[in-house]
Amino acid sequence: MKLVAVSAGLSTPSSTRLLADRLAESVRGELDAQGHDVEIDVIELRALAVAIANNLVTGFPPPQLAAAIDAVTGADGVIAVTPVFTASYSGLFKSFFDLIDPDALTGKPVLVAATGGTARHSLVLEHALRPLFAYLRAVVVPTAVYAASEDWGSGGDAYAEGLPARIERAGRETAALMAARPAAAPDDDVTALERQLSDLRFD
Repeated sequence: MKLVAVSAGLSTPSSTRLLADRLAESVRGELDAQGHDVEIDVIELRALAVAIANNLVTGFPPPQLAAAIDAVTGADGVIAVTPVFTASYSGLFKSFFDLIDPDALTGKPVLVAATGGTARHSLVLEHALRPLFAYLRAVVVPTAVYAASEDWGSGGDAYAEGLPARIERAGRETAALMAARPAAAPDDDVTALERQLSDLRFD
């Protein structure tokens, strides 16, 4: 199985990349336990910023960007992580997914996640990221993960899950969706596949 994580972090090191890595390892651990071999590819959009801008203007992706797009569209599952800018996903993040063919993510499990300086921006997952991938007809993983600055190193409390627990739950759900999805489904099987995935129940 192939899992691709897309990180739109701009700094080095980046909390966005760190969250992408931890989510990817959580999914890998779950799939490994089920006997699946998993190949993980992490795409750093920071390195593709100029290529993305040129593609938006010219309509032609350079080889490195074309390879990144092919990796996302050919994956069995995608993790999409963005920093929060002005209460939404970053422009770099949106510009990259604007280059993805509108039908390329149909039926594909996508785990959405975001990072930010304060927990007040956590609703970006529901009002921005989830609608974006629903529009692309991806199967958005039920648990989305937001990591504020104070979440790193936090184990949570009696009333709320900490970041490690949310990562684990999201990884379990993503692995279940990936394992349930056929390696290749004909176009006329997409509706049946989406119905099958919607029937999955998570503990």
